[in-house]
Amino acid sequence: MATSENVPTPPAPRGRVRLRRAALMAIPACVAGGVLMGLSAQGVLASQFAISGMAFTVTADELNGSGFEQFGGLDNMIDNSPNAGSTGGQVIVAVSAIKSASLTNLCQSVNLGGTNLVIRAGTATTPVTATNLTTDSDLLSGDASFSNIQIGGDASTFTEAGVAGPAGVFGQQADTVDIKNLRQDNYATTAASFKLPGLHLSFDNSGC
Repeated sequence: MATSENVPTPPAPRGRVRLRRAALMAIPACVAGGVLMGLSAQGVLASQFAISGMAFTVTADELNGSGFEQFGGLDNMIDNSPNAGSTGGQVIVAVSAIKSASLTNLCQSVNLGGTNLVIRAGTATTPVTATNLTTDSDLLSGDASFSNIQIGGDASTFTEAGVAGPAGVFGQQADTVDIKNLRQDNYATTAASFKLPGLHLSFDNSGC
């Protein structure tokens, strides 16, 4: 007579096993997707959209920010973008993330071929302000000073601006940043909020 120890356990239905495996495999993807959607909604990941491939210039007399991070990134254009040139549709950028920023005498311009679209806003008394600001730049210049800066950290461990960069990527973060005579060539900018007092848009022969 067979005992209960010798009775083989009936196999689980194949469909149920496959469903469990699929659910387990989907969990990391769902978590990652949720994080990316959350960060994109907060305006902290500029690279979550396809860039046009046309760089635009940003200048300001001064930028003051609290919660600063900077690390390398890669922006992508749409397939067969007319602006891809020899880049293969990808641009290496420095991603700068600032939790809270103010900019004095902001100017932003993009060359449209024969003319420039120029946006100006903010003064010393009523500066432009932004929260969760990110910029993807291939040029940044000015007279910069930082407080409590950490250079050479892994971007995925950063916390100052509330966004973690790619794992294994070199970066830096600081409590505060101040840049006088700021100039950037950007491919993308995002912000959770962006207030531009005295906004003025025009077309001009020269940019910023």
